[in-house]
Amino acid sequence: MRSVLALGALSLSLSACVQTRQIADLQFTPPQGNYKLLVMRPDVTVGSVKAGGLTEPRADWTEAARANLVTALRAQQAGRGGQTTIMDRRDSIPGVSADTVAELERLHNAVGSSIALHKFAGYELPTKRGRGLDYTLGSDAVRLGQATGYDYALFMHAEDSFADSGRVAMQVVGIAGCFIGFCAPNIGGGGQSAYASLVDLRTGEVVWFNVVQAGTQVAGIKMGDLRKPEGAAQLVDRLLGRMKPGRDVRRAQSAAARTAPEKK
Repeated sequence: MRSVLALGALSLSLSACVQTRQIADLQFTPPQGNYKLLVMRPDVTVGSVKAGGLTEPRADWTEAARANLVTALRAQQAGRGGQTTIMDRRDSIPGVSADTVAELERLHNAVGSSIALHKFAGYELPTKRGRGLDYTLGSDAVRLGQATGYDYALFMHAEDSFADSGRVAMQVVGIAGCFIGFCAPNIGGGGQSAYASLVDLRTGEVVWFNVVQAGTQVAGIKMGDLRKPEGAAQLVDRLLGRMKPGRDVRRAQSAAARTAPEKK
């Protein structure tokens, strides 16, 4: 019986999951045709989870992850229509200062965090229930569109973390204890969370938003390592691989499909 319990605990501790969920403005239709898209410099942080559970940011890992995400975004957007510019620096848009871009990034982080909290974490505001996306970056985003001529801006925020050797050792000790009848509390491993949003620069409205969360209960197991090109490409695909229309548009499409005459 003890060995069965130990194996059960070990199986549970090895669990891992990836969750993704997107939401859009009720009338949103993914951009098509000759649209102009500005992909903002990815906002990314990568850190090391210490034995005590605190995450220490690593500048070298973060810069490697950002470079990998930019490369992955270029590859992914190359297969889409429209005219797309990928920003790898804040000062890469002619006529727009790095300070202006940084201020817009901070604004988006505040709005994006609010969307993630209220639309995905179960803390939905009563005033926004059933209204799809009802968030905006306001006049700052509109001014960016007017200054650059772009129709949309795509923002990406990502956080990644990896257990250091001390935390891995603690996990190993905890799992080993299961085989002698004492399972230490599962301290968990690293994790990854990210979101992307599409902003209409003509109105400033956030018209589409997607969240990805990936995590494992075992320290040392990596789920899409942003420090590596393949991990960054995986995250970009999860976030942007399929952009769904808004609820009202999907309903209209379904109704049209039901009433369309069958082809013989």
